[in-house]
Amino acid sequence: MRECYGKSEGAVFIRRMDPLLAYAQAHSSPETEALVWVRRQTHLRTLYPQMLSGPLQGQFLALLSRLRQPQRILEVGTFTGYSCICLAQGLAPQGSITTLEQNAELESLIREGLHKAGLTEQVDLRLGKAADILPQLAQSWDLIFLDADKENYVHYYELMIPWLAPGGLLIADNVLWKGKVLDPEQKDKESRGIRAFNERVAADDRVENVLLPLRDGLMCVWKKP
Repeated sequence: MRECYGKSEGAVFIRRMDPLLAYAQAHSSPETEALVWVRRQTHLRTLYPQMLSGPLQGQFLALLSRLRQPQRILEVGTFTGYSCICLAQGLAPQGSITTLEQNAELESLIREGLHKAGLTEQVDLRLGKAADILPQLAQSWDLIFLDADKENYVHYYELMIPWLAPGGLLIADNVLWKGKVLDPEQKDKESRGIRAFNERVAADDRVENVLLPLRDGLMCVWKKP
């Protein structure tokens, strides 16, 4: 997928990086057949296919999951299930994923993809608003992937970080928000939410973190033992 962050200094940089991103993807492990199917169906059946994690980010998520070998994964924001399938590649034996999606119209596509990936029994799909469902999930999680409504990232973080097991990982998507984090004049609620989240994580002495400029930005957070 072509990356472009709009009319900004960053847009020029991203366009110049396109060949390097393509090279990186070509020299990374390939998608599984199930992931290829989900990616294609997302482009055919949804209005905003650019929300998909995509092959390069997906393989990075799969790698982090394999390194952690989580028993329990919590995903906040399923979309069409691509990232869920990637994260599942590192599940420990008998491990499971609980994934939350607000848009009930995506349920059929999500479940089709999970079936093709052989994950029907390992994934617990919950439909509804994250703010309503999350309070019901106060338990220990080994890995959390946050990709929901950006204005509430700080709220979700403060809610979930106590649940994250010591040594666990929390990964948040879209933390560069199309380059808008560089412009303090951006007053939309999503930009304000992402900037507040990035600042909160950077100041949190409970964790160590790194913000990676992969696609739209990934915040990788490790909870100290």
